[in-house]
Amino acid sequence: MALSSRVAIITGAASGLGRATATRFVKNGARVILCDLPTSDGVKVARELGVSCHFSPTDDDVAAALDLAESSFGEPVNTAVNCAGIAMAIKTLNKKGVHQLFQFQQTINVNTVGTFNVARLAAERMSKTRPGPGGERGVIINTASIAAYDGQIGQVAYAASKGAIVGMTLPLARDLASYGIRQQLGESVPFPSRLGNPEEYAQLVQAIIDNKMLNGETIRLDGALRMPPK
Repeated sequence: MALSSRVAIITGAASGLGRATATRFVKNGARVILCDLPTSDGVKVARELGVSCHFSPTDDDVAAALDLAESSFGEPVNTAVNCAGIAMAIKTLNKKGVHQLFQFQQTINVNTVGTFNVARLAAERMSKTRPGPGGERGVIINTASIAAYDGQIGQVAYAASKGAIVGMTLPLARDLASYGIRQQLGESVPFPSRLGNPEEYAQLVQAIIDNKMLNGETIRLDGALRMPPK
């Protein structure tokens, strides 16, 4: 299924990886729902991308964004890309005392629970669609980080949240295989003497969608970079 046949929901879509992915999708004929916080630049980005793109000011109400896709484009989403996330740099023991539990829980809730919530609700909509060539109904792409493997000092919450996303990828793919839904993970923090850019992430997302043999995999888009302790 080409990008021109895609109806996508993209979280964290008002900036960075999400915005670059949305831009690539729209340029290639996809119809897109941008999901981000009400305080983000979502309205501005949607206006710039044109009529095949709408903004859903989403915090916890993912179902509303999925409903918007159906009402706007006449069919359910068949692609979900999770780019939303937060990062806190807090040592377990620090000058202010001990790492507060609510800070750890907030990071897990946004990064891990938020990713799973979008995946499960999008999968439900995809499961009701007519299968395309090869029986595929949809693709879900999540975003982790090099911190899932090489968390730095102060990244205990962030690394845990991203490691959990890596861990859920294969079980999700197995859960959804009988419904014709692929599950994939892209990790960002690319290349040798430079960091990568959002467009390179978006290029990977398109490659994942185009290649139907990619399923249940974690793809490291990091140029073999390994992070030092700090």
